[in-house]
Amino acid sequence: MHITCFTVGAFQVNTYLIQDEATGASAIVDTGETDELVKKLLAIRPVPEIQMILLTHGHLDHAGGLIALQSKFNVPTYLPRKEIPLFETLPVQGDWFGQPAFNRQCGRIDHLVDDGDEIQLGKTTLKFISTPGHTPGQGCYYDEQDIFVGDTLFSGSVGRTDLPMGNPAIMQQSLQRLVQLPGHLRVHSGHGPVTTIEHEKQHNPYLKFLRQA
Repeated sequence: MHITCFTVGAFQVNTYLIQDEATGASAIVDTGETDELVKKLLAIRPVPEIQMILLTHGHLDHAGGLIALQSKFNVPTYLPRKEIPLFETLPVQGDWFGQPAFNRQCGRIDHLVDDGDEIQLGKTTLKFISTPGHTPGQGCYYDEQDIFVGDTLFSGSVGRTDLPMGNPAIMQQSLQRLVQLPGHLRVHSGHGPVTTIEHEKQHNPYLKFLRQA
């Protein structure tokens, strides 16, 4: 895959344009909370052949720009099935984060994904792994080389669990499962720089409990 990261919005969230190199078919992973991503995509020449929108979870900074994106790219949107309860709170999440002016609607969901599901993007097969804890249905999309983890794992850190619907015990289980994936996978997080599964297994202080297990 060819991957372009756009860091957008007040929360400086990483959104991703991923492209199947064989066919040019493209997808968006997460949206930011405004129309900033849309403007960046429309400035590309030629405009990417976007075929789908993939959401890792339903927090405002990752899904709040969905309506703006769908208004320009009327393509199917995928959401983890267990994320529906959180996604439906998008109209009030601005209040949670002290940004009441943001987003008073949710947007359209066309497909719900479950653990183990596969999504075809051109000739690239993306697998979905459920990694709840940061949110009830947070999940990751990955192929043989790259994984898009939302707010599950960061370079040197992990997703917070003190927000509404977070669960620290479930988060530990998800992290344990995530780091069992191939170590060479490049980790594209919702915030911060690219890392790898192996690097985080060895150096991430929040994964120390796994190294001692």
